Amino acid sequence: MTTLLRAIRQLLRLAVRCDARRLTRAVALLAVGYLSTPLIAVCLKSLTTAALARSAATGTWLALTTALLLVLELMMTHFAHLSYFELGELEELALQNEVISLAHGTTGLEQLDRPGFADTLALVREELPRTRAALEAVLQLGGMALQLTVTTVLLGLLNPWLLLLILAALVPVAAGNRAQLLIDRAKETAAPRIRLGRHLLELATAEASAKEVRLSGAEAVLTERQRRDWRSVTATLWRAQASAALLRAVGQLVFAAAYGGAIVLVVRQALSGGSGLGDVILVITLAAQVSFQVSTTLGLLTILQGAGRTLERLHSLRVAHRPDTAASTGTSGVPSALTVGIRLEEVSFSYPGSDRKILDRVTLDIPAGTALALVGENGAGKSTLVKLLCGLYRPTGGRILVDGVDLAEGGPEEWQRRTATLFQDFARLELRLRDNVGIGDLDLLDDDAALRQSIDAADAGPIPDQVPGGLDGLLGHSYGDGAELSGGQWQKLGLARALLRRRPLLVALDEPASALDATAEHALFERFADLATEARTDTGAVTLLVSHRFSTVRMADLIVVLEQGRISELGTHAQLAAAGGLYAELYDLQARVYT
Repeated sequence: MTTLLRAIRQLLRLAVRCDARRLTRAVALLAVGYLSTPLIAVCLKSLTTAALARSAATGTWLALTTALLLVLELMMTHFAHLSYFELGELEELALQNEVISLAHGTTGLEQLDRPGFADTLALVREELPRTRAALEAVLQLGGMALQLTVTTVLLGLLNPWLLLLILAALVPVAAGNRAQLLIDRAKETAAPRIRLGRHLLELATAEASAKEVRLSGAEAVLTERQRRDWRSVTATLWRAQASAALLRAVGQLVFAAAYGGAIVLVVRQALSGGSGLGDVILVITLAAQVSFQVSTTLGLLTILQGAGRTLERLHSLRVAHRPDTAASTGTSGVPSALTVGIRLEEVSFSYPGSDRKILDRVTLDIPAGTALALVGENGAGKSTLVKLLCGLYRPTGGRILVDGVDLAEGGPEEWQRRTATLFQDFARLELRLRDNVGIGDLDLLDDDAALRQSIDAADAGPIPDQVPGGLDGLLGHSYGDGAELSGGQWQKLGLARALLRRRPLLVALDEPASALDATAEHALFERFADLATEARTDTGAVTLLVSHRFSTVRMADLIVVLEQGRISELGTHAQLAAAGGLYAELYDLQARVYT
């Protein structure tokens, strides 16, 4: 019950913030509509009495009044729906915006790697569209409470024993609360398997993975695994639904018995001369209304209980959400240009929920203007180090200094705005071509000249001419009939986003040529060399490259070799090649392929 009341308060508070005038109008219309229902029963009683007394004039006015009340009952709720439906959509939009803020409101991404946070976030995303009907349920529940209050007064005036009918209505309400709790617990238990089942379905059907699935003949394996997981999920949910249905049925049976008893009581009272036929009509009508009110209330409570659990999960996301107060309250320590450089002091990092150190006490000085290359075998920690340098994660040990200022205290958000990146798992934004490139610097989203300049710099100049609509043309087929691009073209647009960023202090390219052909790769690395020179001259920026292509790595001023989360070698290409360590071994292996 606490969850239910809290949900009602939150939904009403949110409705007031979204549109108080529309909420007031909906409440007034619903009040008129819902009050009409018990008044109809009173009019029917009086109409019956007038008919028995053969009073034509009184009967006519009562008939007209009853007809008017029927019109109000039907029409007021309809007109109210026009207001609260739109208000419900505004509430859903507000909650969606909050979820986005909670998922991305911190400067880092650590919370997205916490299993508990990820599971809760997935449940909230799935259930959030259902909250659109939650405000409607709140308002209708208020109308039902108003009806039930008037009905209680009328029944009590007729016979105090009839008040037991109202008490009996609480039994199915309590049973419904318990039933919904069982269902919610089952959903939470099944949440990880639901996510896995959807992932398996996506693997089997998504364009990116379907070709490998087809060639490997893995359709049957994925289908069987998905069927087995969904069978387990269905069994868990079915048991909960069956138990919930049984509880609700018991509650309804208790009320049905009380309903029958109330009718018997009034009929016997009428037969003994204690009441008239009008009272019998009144009780039968009110009892029928109470039955409808209870069944409707149960349905509304089910909706609100589900919304309440969603709002509770949203609250748990708020609690788990850890804003970076240093970044939001302190003065940014990010300089306009680097003069000293970036220093890592004893930096360690482990992902949330894991004791394994991806990076272990890494100490490194990167002078301003340096073109740095990261080398190492898969899993050495290269991409993690890039994310730390970009401020997407905070070290779990040690610190990162930018011109002597701790990145965690000097403004990670501002630092992120001064980084230009292309990650190995770059985003494919199936929006307009303008949006795809423009998010690199939102201030330039509508600057066609700047967008085309960055596209040309990324060797993607022909793409706007190939996309119907040019910069305003749609990309991809997921949300419309947009232009489909190759993997290399998508990656070039990712590079264009990075190049759009003005006066960066850190340029980070993580495997930027993974989807490019040899010609495009050569052009990209020539552009990398030019970019490093430009950044060094303009802002003293550090240019960071992660690559397995040693022909490009050798262009860097400084090469760092990572091995099992630690720096094993450091120097220029000539120094490392002469040292005969891991770098020299990897370089020789790759060089032999070409010689």
